[in-house]
Parts: sequence; C-alpha cells; structure tokens
Amino acid sequence: MLLAVSGGPDSTALMGAAARAGSAAPLHVATIDHGLRPHSAAEAAAVAMAARTLGLPHRTLVWTGPKPASGVQAAARAARYELLAAHAGSLGAGLVLTGHTRDDQAETVLMRLLAGSGPAGLAGMRPTRDLTSSIRLGRPFLGLAKADLVDYCAARGLAFIRDPSNGDDRYARARLRRLRPDLDREGLSTDRLCRLAERCGRDDAALAAWAGTVFADATTSQAGGTIRLDGTALRALPDAVLLRVASLAVTRLTATWDHSVGRERLERLERLVLDGLVPALRSGTPLRRTLRETLFEVTRTGDLVLTPAPTRRTPGTASQH
Repeated sequence: MLLAVSGGPDSTALMGAAARAGSAAPLHVATIDHGLRPHSAAEAAAVAMAARTLGLPHRTLVWTGPKPASGVQAAARAARYELLAAHAGSLGAGLVLTGHTRDDQAETVLMRLLAGSGPAGLAGMRPTRDLTSSIRLGRPFLGLAKADLVDYCAARGLAFIRDPSNGDDRYARARLRRLRPDLDREGLSTDRLCRLAERCGRDDAALAAWAGTVFADATTSQAGGTIRLDGTALRALPDAVLLRVASLAVTRLTATWDHSVGRERLERLERLVLDGLVPALRSGTPLRRTLRETLFEVTRTGDLVLTPAPTRRTPGTASQH
C-alpha cells in the first residue's frame, strides 16, 4: 500500500495509524511537492523524517514543468494522482490511501453544488475508486471529522504542518472555508452536505446501473471504432438514463469523457441529448451532431450510431452537422 501524506493533520494521522496497526502488505509513503510554495520542499523533507521515525520508506514526488496561470489547484490535483499512480505502479502497490475527511467531503459537495453539478458530482468523493486499471484509491477517513484527527495527532505526539494555502483567498476552497460558519448557522452544515452526498451517491449508483444494463442490451454492434445502439431500446428511456447511456457510449468509444464532474461538460451533453437526440429518436428524424471527438448519428432506421468525429481541416472551424 502507498500512503499519500502531505504533512497535514489528516494524512499524518493516516500515516501514524497505519504504522501502528501494521499491514500484511508493505507500507510506503509518498509526498507530492507541487513546487507552488517556497517551503514545499522543506515540508516534504519533514514528512520523510517522520516516516523514517515510524519505520516507513518515503519518496518525495515532484511536480515538474510549467504551471497553469489559472485553474492551478485542479491541475495540481490531476498531477498529484498521476504521480501517485505512477509511483504505486513502480512499487507494485495495488492500493493508494489518502487522508480525506468528512470536512473535505462537505467542501467538495459545496463546490460542486456551486458549479451546477448533477447527481454524480454531488455524490462527492467515493470511499474507493479506480485510480488505474490495477490500482485502487481508498479514503478510509471519509467518515471522520478533521478535528478528531487533529486530536489523534496531539494525543500521540505526531507533529503536523498547517498548509498556508488553506487560508489563501486566491483559492475557492479557502474562500468557502471563511463562509462556513455563516452557512452552518443557515443550516448548510457539514452533516447535511455529507447526507446530500450519500443520497446523491445512491441515486447515481442506481442510474449508472440502469444505464449500464441498457447500454449492454441496446448495443447491436461495437467494432471498428463504431458503436451502434438500438433506437427502439432508447426511445422510451427517461432523459436522465439516456444521458447516462450517451455518456457511457462516449467513454467506451474515446475513453476521454467523465460525466461526473464539470458543469461545462454536463451542459454540453445535456444540450446534445435533450435538444437533439431525444427529439430525433422519438420522431424518427435523422440527425448528425458532434460532441468533443465523437459524431452522434440518428440513422434513417432510428438507431443511434457513434463514431470518432472526422478531423477538422481548419482549426477553430465549427462542425457543420
């Protein structure tokens, strides 16, 4: 197992608890140095020393290369998981653990609520998910409060770092943290946000299972970069399920679509399906529409066919379908 430890109280508690409990599998620790703050290298070195004190091997993974001018936290998060997955793979580790807490879950749900996410996004972080085809990501503290982990560290003499970016108003999470006391007083508490995540998670799982069954039953051919779906099976579906089937089809075709996050991506998919595919399927009208790298076609026989979109000859020219 690979433990992702930043040095904050949550991941420090994770490292201390894992070392104390022991494991049948070898434990390794990794710290990501994003290079975004002057003291990040020193903080990673402090985690390395703490890991060695606990008898755990440690590696600092550095995010190199240029950093984006905007959306730096999202880019850093993506880089963090890429680095962790690559290091876990080099170790032969099948599981990566992080110290995300109930407080982190509430913040995630609140940010996705503000971004206009659907049920998949509002379900928040899952306790486990696939990081790669052979590596799982686990969040064993997702049901625990951050304050409990701070107390755990204090009771066992585990020193931790307080990340100054948590109070940096350039970042949305920091701004929302300042608003949390007011939101709590209005009833938008951590408990209620986490309960919303649980309910959306149940609904999302049900919709995903239904869409998966429909996709399997409706797929009449899937070869040569083409997916053909039986229009008869699609026409009677509720819009929410047809959205999922379309998203799943794009994922199978291109492996690039993720319907669970991103307001812009969800809105583009909704426009395609609700304003285009649904009327065409139900009226039997042929239609061709492009979304990202995928061409959707409602055929004259009423089926839905997905193929990779042809390459545009002139950059920036809109597809004329």
